[in-house]
Formats: sequence, C-alpha cells, structure tokens
Amino acid sequence: MSDQLFNRRDLFAYFIVAATGALSNLLVATILQEWFTISYKTALFAGYWFSFVVGYFLTRLFAFNAKNTTQSRRQIAKFILVSILSCLITVYGSATLYELSESWPGTFTFLIPFSVKEVNLNKLFSQVAAMGASFLSNYILHKQFTFRDTGFYDRLKRLLRI
Repeated sequence: MSDQLFNRRDLFAYFIVAATGALSNLLVATILQEWFTISYKTALFAGYWFSFVVGYFLTRLFAFNAKNTTQSRRQIAKFILVSILSCLITVYGSATLYELSESWPGTFTFLIPFSVKEVNLNKLFSQVAAMGASFLSNYILHKQFTFRDTGFYDRLKRLLRI
C-alpha cells in the first residue's frame, strides 16, 4: 500500500509539509511587498525560494520517509529540478491569475478587523490557487521521481561528466 501514488499517510504528511512551506512563502512574499518596493513577481520568487529550503528538509524527513537514505546528493539534484518547475507554476501562475482577476472582475480588498492592514484578495487568491496547482505537481513528482531511484541522476552525471 505504501507504493500507491495517493496513499493517505504520505498525502497527509506531504500536505502538512506543503502547508508549512506555503505559509512561509505567503508570509515572506507579503512582508517583502509591504516593507520594500519590489514587484509582486519578485516577492513571489523570494517567498518561493525561502519556502524551498524549508520544504526540502521537511519533505525529506517526514513526507516520504527518505530520512535514512544515503542518496542525499541525488535527491537534492532531483528536488531542485522539481522545485524549478514548481516555482514557475507558482510565480507565473499567480501573476497570470492576478492580472486576469484585475482586468476582469476588478480589485477586491479586505480590511483586517481592528487594524489598518488592507489585504488585496486578488493577489491572495491568485497565489493560493497557483500554490494548489504546484502542490499537486510537487506531490506526484517528489513521490515518483525525487525520492525514488529512477536512474535519472546517473544519466545526468554521465551527460554532464561529473
């Protein structure tokens, strides 16, 4: 049962790990946009790569029971490849959804009660939707590629002559 793609235990563990990464991504991107004059995309990139570090260690330790493996270098290389794809989905998916939401229904904001902080709901929902798509692709790719011996790393080493 543990080899099943959507095994409940792995999916639940990965969801908890991904939620931690998503929360750190959201917080870093939001803080960067609020405190510094950087663009939405730049903040998304920075938030994503911060959560990348958090995500690698948590995924490796908890989600797919890969903590006892001796293949760390190979897993890091594969994790980075999957993360690049995930970053593109998150950043460009968020930016595209945000631009569409701004042009079609208009801007929606929400004032946090008892504060002066106004949340741009278009940005928030665009980022959450893109992170959801990224979650799905990450789960499948990490389970079937990153933390499984596929022979990919050995072929990559031969190609690059490392």
